[in-house]
Amino acid sequence: MKANKPFLAEPIHRSLFDGVAIPALPLALTSGRRFDERRQRALMRYYMDSGSGGVAVGVHSTQFEIRDPEIGLYEPVLSLAAEEMQAYEANVGRPLIKVAGVVGETDQAVKEAELAANLGYDIALVSLSAFKEGTNEQMIEHLNAVSDVMPIFGFYLQPSVGGRRLDYDFWRAAVKIENLVAIKTAPFNRYDTLDVLRAVADGNRQDSLAMYTGNDDNIMLDLLTPVRFSEDENAPVIRFRGGLLGQWAVWTRQAVKDLEMIKEVRDAGGNIPLSLLTRAQQLTDANAAIFDAANGFAGCIPGIHEILRRQGLLEGLWTLNPNEVLSPGQSEALDRVCQAYPSLNDDTFVKENLDRWLR
Repeated sequence: MKANKPFLAEPIHRSLFDGVAIPALPLALTSGRRFDERRQRALMRYYMDSGSGGVAVGVHSTQFEIRDPEIGLYEPVLSLAAEEMQAYEANVGRPLIKVAGVVGETDQAVKEAELAANLGYDIALVSLSAFKEGTNEQMIEHLNAVSDVMPIFGFYLQPSVGGRRLDYDFWRAAVKIENLVAIKTAPFNRYDTLDVLRAVADGNRQDSLAMYTGNDDNIMLDLLTPVRFSEDENAPVIRFRGGLLGQWAVWTRQAVKDLEMIKEVRDAGGNIPLSLLTRAQQLTDANAAIFDAANGFAGCIPGIHEILRRQGLLEGLWTLNPNEVLSPGQSEALDRVCQAYPSLNDDTFVKENLDRWLR
C-alpha cells in the first residue's frame, strides 16, 4: 500500500460534495460499428453545455466490450472524453469531475486506473463484477489496490446488468478505505440501498464520503430523502448529494435543472411539494421505457441511444453487440412517455445547439 495516496484536488472535491449531475457516457458508433469520434465529441459537448458536473466514461452505458482486445476502444474513448473535458475547463473555467470506469480482476483494474490517472481522470468507478464468487475480504483488498492509484467511487451495480449483491458487512468494511471518496448506489432495490447508507452512517463517513444515486428507478426520491437510522434527532443524517446515472445521459439539460430545484427544496427545509413527488413518479415511468424494465433491461443501452438518435445527437442505435437492440414494443413505449411528459426532455436546447456541437 502506498504511503501517500493521490487525493482529490480541492475544486473537484468541492463540486463532488456540493452535488452534481454526472451522466454515464454512451458510445457513439457508425453504421459499420466503428468509433464515431465526431458524434462522441458532440455528446461530450452536449453534456458539458447542459451544466453537468462531470462525465463518467468507460462505464456500463459506454459498453464494457470497449475493453475487448479486438475492439480496443477503452483508451481512445477515455482519451477523447478527457480531451473534451480539459478543453472545456480551460475555456469556461468550471471544474468537471472526470470519472473513469475500471473493471476486471485486480491487475486489470489497476492498469485501467493507472491509464485513467495519466489521462487526467479524478476518480475511478470500481466495478466488482469480476468477483461474482469473491469474498468480502477479496473485494476490499481489490478496492484498496485501486485506491492506491487514484481516489475511488464505490459502485453497487444491480445484478441484472452484471452486478452482484454486496451486503452491509462489505460496505461497513469499504467505508474504512480512506481514499473511497464517493459511492454510487445502483442496486435498484430499496433494502440494498439502505444497507449502504447505514454502513456510511455507522462508519461516521456521512461528511467525508459523497453519496450518489445510481438508482434510475428512484432518482428524485433518493435525492429528496434525508435518511436517519434512529429516531434520535441528533443521529447523523445521510443524503444523496447528486447522481451518476445512465438516465441522465439523455435529457441532461433538464436533469441538471431538476437537480438544482431539488437542492433548493432540500436547503429550504419544510415540506416537499406534491408536484415534485408526482414528477419523481413520471421520471421513473419514463426511465422504465428507456431502460426497458419490462424486458429485464435487455434494451437499456439501445433505449438511451434511441432518445439521442431522435434528437440528432447519435446517427443510429448501433452497439458493439449486434444482438443488443430495442425490445419488441420498446419504441412504442418511448413514444408514449415522450408524448406524456414533454417537460422532462431538452429537445429545444439540443436543437438550438446541435450544429455547433457537431462541428
